[in-house]
Amino acid sequence: MVTIIGGGIAGTALAGALGREGIPARVYESQPSVGAGAFLVLDDRAHAALTGLGVPADRLDEVAHPVDALRVEYQPREARFGPSRGHRLYLRAELMSVLIEFAAATASEFHYGTAVTDVDQGVLYSGPTRLPTDDVVIAADGIDSLARRRIEPERTPEYAGQIVFYGRTERALALRTKSTVLHFDGRIGADGRPAGAFGHFWDEGLSVWFARVTRPPLPAENIGFHPVAEWAELIRTVAPGVSDVVNLLLTETESVHVSNARNVPFAAAAAPRLPVILCGDADHAITPAEGVGARDAIEDAAALFRALSTGSSPADAMAARRRQIAADRERVVPPYRRTEN
Repeated sequence: MVTIIGGGIAGTALAGALGREGIPARVYESQPSVGAGAFLVLDDRAHAALTGLGVPADRLDEVAHPVDALRVEYQPREARFGPSRGHRLYLRAELMSVLIEFAAATASEFHYGTAVTDVDQGVLYSGPTRLPTDDVVIAADGIDSLARRRIEPERTPEYAGQIVFYGRTERALALRTKSTVLHFDGRIGADGRPAGAFGHFWDEGLSVWFARVTRPPLPAENIGFHPVAEWAELIRTVAPGVSDVVNLLLTETESVHVSNARNVPFAAAAAPRLPVILCGDADHAITPAEGVGARDAIEDAAALFRALSTGSSPADAMAARRRQIAADRERVVPPYRRTEN
């Protein structure tokens, strides 16, 4: 068996793929169930990785909201449209329901409500209780990973300079903007970087939005779900060019999820090594502003599955993943830094 810490997207998909291959996994998840959260967008690479792991494409189709195009306007009257690369938007709860259904049909074990409180040389504890643990431990326990704190205590999350809001309206809205398009609006500060940004998407079934504001980090008591009224005035400042859209979405939203955008650097990280291998945000979280964090985690799971199912080294697989992620990030040029002729 393989032990997995964390029953989120990457941990559940990996457990299901291993169990389907006859390599049962034992998953420990601190929450009593997994599925709450906001929404996320996955591209064609993420979908290829999911279906490669065995997740049924038809079940993904049933809960997905296809994105036909991406529109970016950080400077007035300089909107740019880009084609969708197989992008789809998911409510996280609905995507997790598909992944849990996939994994539950295999021999893998899920232990919800079991918090891993210590990791000592690959041995796991929940409070004073030593948990059954296997020779390979995959730590997919998120940006605040306990496993990373134990094996690389100096590598801590770094604030990325923005606070992030996720909202969903109480009822689906038909907006003046084009439907099934992922819209990004904002304004540029004196340093050439966004002072704020507002994104939204709508179709016949839902309308969702997010906002990012450049400012000092929030204290812990401000993180999590809060009434949108507490933050509406600040959110309205980030995209004055679409103020009517912003106002309507805020009016129809009851609560908003608030967080500090953070990164986990890995350029100087220790080489991956058994018995504990970090996966996804536990190893290389990137601010949601980049929009690829979930894809990175899913591709990690796919790489680890290939290694574990073929008897090759999961440590080498994650080292290769780091190289790929670094190359991907080097190629990305943020839209607000591009120039128009």
